[in-house]
Amino acid sequence: MYYYPYVNRYIEFYNYSINNLEDFWAYQANIIPWFRRWDKVLEDNHPFYKWFVGGLLNASYVCLDQHLETYRKDKVAFYWENELGERETVSYYELYNRVNYFSKFLQDLGVKKGDVVLIYMPLVIDAIVAMLSVVRLGAIHNVVFSGFSKNAILGRIEDSKAKFIITATHTYRRGKKVDLLSVIKEINVDSIQNIVVLDRSGDFKEEGKYVKWPTYKEFVYVPPVPVESTHPLFVLYTSGTTGKPKGIVHSTGGYLVYVASTLRWAFNVDNDSIWWCTADIGWITGHSYVVYAPLALGITSFIYEGAPDYPDPSKWWSLIEKYKITEFYTSPTALRMFMKYDLKYVLDHDLSSLRMLGSVGEPINPEVWEWFYVNIGRSKCPIIDTWWQTETGGFMIAPFIGILPLKPGFASLPLPGVLVDVVDEQGNSLPPNTKGYIVVKSPWPGMMMGILNDDEKYKEVYWSKFEKMYYPGDYAIRTEDGYFQLLGRADEVIKIAGHRIGTFEVESAILENDFVAEAAVVGVPDEVRGEVVAAFVTLKQGVSVNEELKQKIIGKVREIIGPVVVFSSIFFVDKLPKTRSGKIMRRLLKAVVLGKELGDITTLEEEASVEEVKKAYEEVKRSIV
Repeated sequence: MYYYPYVNRYIEFYNYSINNLEDFWAYQANIIPWFRRWDKVLEDNHPFYKWFVGGLLNASYVCLDQHLETYRKDKVAFYWENELGERETVSYYELYNRVNYFSKFLQDLGVKKGDVVLIYMPLVIDAIVAMLSVVRLGAIHNVVFSGFSKNAILGRIEDSKAKFIITATHTYRRGKKVDLLSVIKEINVDSIQNIVVLDRSGDFKEEGKYVKWPTYKEFVYVPPVPVESTHPLFVLYTSGTTGKPKGIVHSTGGYLVYVASTLRWAFNVDNDSIWWCTADIGWITGHSYVVYAPLALGITSFIYEGAPDYPDPSKWWSLIEKYKITEFYTSPTALRMFMKYDLKYVLDHDLSSLRMLGSVGEPINPEVWEWFYVNIGRSKCPIIDTWWQTETGGFMIAPFIGILPLKPGFASLPLPGVLVDVVDEQGNSLPPNTKGYIVVKSPWPGMMMGILNDDEKYKEVYWSKFEKMYYPGDYAIRTEDGYFQLLGRADEVIKIAGHRIGTFEVESAILENDFVAEAAVVGVPDEVRGEVVAAFVTLKQGVSVNEELKQKIIGKVREIIGPVVVFSSIFFVDKLPKTRSGKIMRRLLKAVVLGKELGDITTLEEEASVEEVKKAYEEVKRSIV
């Protein structure tokens, strides 16, 4: 299928990067332009590491200005389309003009270096203009996904001390106009000086703090403000198992070097690429691989405002065909949703432009990997399975494209300059094929600077479990050849009769049944075994629920994992409760089963799915499988 003659040379290159960490990253830092080179590559004040100390740069310059003296000036930066079929194409030069014009507008409002600007916008080109304009002035953006509630926004404003808001009148989702401005109007915070509104409806009226997004008239140049490499580029909030969001702070210099390097290493994007990362800019994937890395590298991207299966499940595949997408990067959650539908929605479209596929957001099950490879890639496109987090900034483990062999369900080897291990409770390296905690043993440029306003939590959450090792909170296995298989969150473990079983392991086994589209499991108390498994299963289209299916699920899990996995119940539901980034909210499932309060659900995709889980549970709670 593929021939990989350079694996040993890659291992040599990787070992060099680890043994000469500072020299390696100093060289890689040339991937972006600097106003002033750094005095020190790495300042080790564990756990508060600083990269390229003394260096000066500007992210807007990196993404735009540097390309204007090259052939990329008139190259397409973004293609955009929405559910209504509206389209827009913008070149690097046009994007540069719009960013300068909007930067001047923000500057006149009083935005300056160090200010935090909250951005609450749909996935449109103007949202990217807003991000680049904020950082052009040396300010810090806090992008909030356009589906969040007023309480989620309010909490982020108060924690980040944001002074300005940039929003839009509305977005579109599944054929409906979703009002964004009304959400912002429910928030009354004295510290907010101005609220800039992109008028998509044509009837917005300026009033008080609310000002209209300016109409571009003529070119205005705003010099990019030089900022220190360690100056915060953005704050992005991420939720843990408690649901309480943490403000993750990323630097400017180290972050930009890292995301640009990792996108090139993993996907080998080039001048002919038409890159589509399906993430919203409200998430780290959107920050890193929709905005900053693609623009820093000068490639062409496609972005889409709308649901992936609206008006029908062929939407994404028709867009790939229409725009001749070459690299396609999405989540296993989205793929599992498409697996429910008839294959005709995929096979009716010409996907021959695709050269590379990618996976992000959670471990990809082997069966999902195979479906992606065969049906979307037509058995010719490599799949770049990436492991990383909001906190890491960019890919940590991913195949170095064209060099490393691919294995379904494995994220392959760490990328250069990233030292990863699997350890036991005491922090000792584990032998191959032994499940343990994945850790990072050396700093890397894309790492977060800390948690906003909470240095102690930063140290406690990420650095206290093991001495001088970054702890992401995930389980993993490393094979004899060094490949890593991610097994999900270490805090998502079911302890059955003393055996610690990861939720991901059980879910993967359930998905081995060809009639299952999605599955989520949680542990529930059991007097004899401590915990047993409650499973929530979504079936593929056309499959009818019956007792035989339950027995097949149990049998497959016992076949793959063993009889140690004992089920209390199996519930069949139409959809699972997920965050808006697509992750299953198992704590909500557990709360439903145990009859507890649901807690914070501000990140939930559809509240109806929680009600559906409740209903399914009530219907079958007396049937113990």
